Amino acid sequence: MKLLRYGPVGAEKPGVLDGNGNIRDLSGVIDDVAGDVLSEEGLARLRRLDLAPLPVVEGNPRIGACVGQVGKFICIGLNYADHAAESGMELPAEPVIFFKATSAIVGPNDTVEIPRGSVKTDWEVELGVVIGKETKYVSEAEALDHVAGYCVVNDLSERDFQLHRSGQWVKGKSADTFGPIGPWLVTRDEVTDPQNLPMYLEVNGHRFQDGSTSTMHFGVATVVSHLSQFMSLQPGDVISTGTPPGVGMGQNPQTYLKPGDKMELGIEGLGVQCQDVVQG
Repeated sequence: MKLLRYGPVGAEKPGVLDGNGNIRDLSGVIDDVAGDVLSEEGLARLRRLDLAPLPVVEGNPRIGACVGQVGKFICIGLNYADHAAESGMELPAEPVIFFKATSAIVGPNDTVEIPRGSVKTDWEVELGVVIGKETKYVSEAEALDHVAGYCVVNDLSERDFQLHRSGQWVKGKSADTFGPIGPWLVTRDEVTDPQNLPMYLEVNGHRFQDGSTSTMHFGVATVVSHLSQFMSLQPGDVISTGTPPGVGMGQNPQTYLKPGDKMELGIEGLGVQCQDVVQG
């Protein structure tokens, strides 16, 4: 299934994409794409639905973040060998963990704002992992059983804030609009191998990132298991698993986002995001 949330900011309704590409309204069935809906039982109930009687959403509504009520927005840094190299950093012995503020979360096609004082706002296409049930001390062998599904994330970053303003990376990762998620939450049963998904990102039609989850240093199962040793993961938590090479910081000369730019990014089978960039 491809689950989604549509409608105005703060008033999104749950929906599902049918086989013809139409959005079907799920608000008469569930309150949100969140919580227990993401469990094995909740998703199984949705799979049994006959979508034909559900109302078709007409027009071209705004698409919101594909999961609601996100408790934790966890990111994994330096998780692609070639991206670590372009960043001039060593591959870590264990996954590098940092957080983005959940207030950064926006829809996949919402406007991205360059924060005040920014001089190095950058892009990062990433595979997002959405947790489906409480996860604590899980083994790698069982880790994927705790995943509800996958989505596209743009882990936007302000590199000067991140690297030169003291403290942890969260300063450069948490500006409003720095977490577009979606368009769809593609359930785990539709993703045969999360470690074999081509991904790309373009700015103004120029392809900067052209990679694959096959080059991850730590795969999804390893990441979920590792995180669960340090904190419990809850339904709706989002894990952004790192980015392939081609970020602005890695260009020669370095290239960063500016007002008027347009981004397009996607992951095979998980959909495409398109964002206009403005000054915040």
